[in-house]
Amino acid sequence: MSTTDVIVIGGGPAGSCAATLLARAGRTVRVLERERFPRFHVGESLLPYNAAIFDELGVTAQLRDAGFPIKRGAQFHLGNGSKGTGFVFASGKFTRHTEAFQVERARFDEILLRHAGGSGAEVEEGVDVERVEADAEGVSVRLKDGTTRRARMVVDASGRGNLTGSQEGLRVMNPKLKKLAVFGHYDGVQVDPGTKGGDTVIIRQEHHWFWMIPLRLDADGTGKVSVGAIVERDDFSRAGQTAEAFLDGRIQASPPVRERLAKARRVSPVHVTSDFSYRNSKLWSPRCVRVGDAAGFIDPIFSSGVFLAMYSARAAVAAVQTALKAGTDGSAEFAAYASRVQTAMTIYQEMVDGFYTTPFMELFLEPRAKWDLAAAVNAVLAGELEGGWKLRCRMKLFFLLVRLQARFPLVPRVSFAPAA
Repeated sequence: MSTTDVIVIGGGPAGSCAATLLARAGRTVRVLERERFPRFHVGESLLPYNAAIFDELGVTAQLRDAGFPIKRGAQFHLGNGSKGTGFVFASGKFTRHTEAFQVERARFDEILLRHAGGSGAEVEEGVDVERVEADAEGVSVRLKDGTTRRARMVVDASGRGNLTGSQEGLRVMNPKLKKLAVFGHYDGVQVDPGTKGGDTVIIRQEHHWFWMIPLRLDADGTGKVSVGAIVERDDFSRAGQTAEAFLDGRIQASPPVRERLAKARRVSPVHVTSDFSYRNSKLWSPRCVRVGDAAGFIDPIFSSGVFLAMYSARAAVAAVQTALKAGTDGSAEFAAYASRVQTAMTIYQEMVDGFYTTPFMELFLEPRAKWDLAAAVNAVLAGELEGGWKLRCRMKLFFLLVRLQARFPLVPRVSFAPAA
C-alpha cells in the first residue's frame, strides 16, 4: 500500500488551499472529496484579506477572469428602514486589503479545486471517507467502499460534516445560536449604483436578519443576488410553511428587502440549511489537524467563513510542514496552530455575539471617528486578525462601550418596530 505525505479530506476552499500549498512545496498530496464538482454551496461573500492567500496560491488571475463582482464594502440596515450605515474597506485606517470577490460557490470552489490538481495534488471526487485512525507510523483513512488509504498526516477539511471531530466527540454547540438559513438566488434585484453595487447588504430585524449578496451586476442597475434569511430554528418550525412561503413572507415584511426585490424573480430553489454554531474542543489529534468548518462554524453574519477556512488551512500547512520535516506526529506544532486559529475564531465570535444584541447594533450603526474605533471595526470586518495592540485595544474599548450602552444611552436607542 503506497503512502502519501498528506491526505486532505474535503475539496472546499480550506482543503483546496491546503492541498495547493503542500503540493507546491513538493509534498505528495491526495484530496478525497465526497461530492463531484461543481456543486452548489452557500457562503458567497468573501473578505478582502482573502486576497493575500489567493496571491500566495497563484489563483488571483483566474478569479478575476471569472468575472465575479468586486465587493468594496458592506452595508447594515434596520429592517424597518429607519437607520443604516456602511463600511468602505478602503477608508479603514488599519485595513491593508480593501477589495474582495462576491462569488457563486459552485464556480469559485471548482476553480480552487482544479487549481490544486494543476499544482500537483491528486484529486479524487465522489470518495466518501468513513474513519481516520492514526498509529505510530502514519494514518489510515478508511473509505465507505471498504478500501483504505495511508498517509503520514491528515488535514481534515470536511466542513460542517466535521468528520474527525465527530468521530472523537469534540463538537461543542453554541446554545445561543441555533439558527437556520432560508435562501435562494434572485435575478433583476435592484442594486446600488457605482462602487456600492458589489456591497453585501445586511438587513437586521429584531429576531432575524437578511443577507443580500450580489453575484452578477448588470448594466441596468440590477443583478443576480443571493438573498437569505437567518432565523431561529424554532420560528421556522412553528410557522409550518414551505421554505418558499416562509422566505416570501419574511421578504414582504421587510421594506428594505421588499423594495430591492420589487421587480425580481427567483431563479433557484429555496434552500434550507442549518447554521448551528459550534467549535471543536480540540483542533488536532496526533497526525491530524482540523481546518475551516471542521475546526468550527461561527455564523455567516460577517462573511468570515471562507476567509477563516483558508486562513486556518494556510496556518495548518505550516504546522504540517514543520512536523513532516522533524518526523514527529505533529502534536507540538498542531497545538501552536490551534492557539492561533482559536484566537482568530474568538475575534469573530465576539462580533457575532454582539450583533444579536441591541446595544451592539446601536453603536455599530453610529460609527464615529473618535479614537479610530470605526476604523478598527472596519479592519476586523475586512479580515484583519493580526493588527497588533493598536487594533486590539480599540476593539476592547468598542466592546466596553457596548456594555455601557446597555445601561446608558451613549448613542440614540433604536427600534425594530415597523415604521408608522
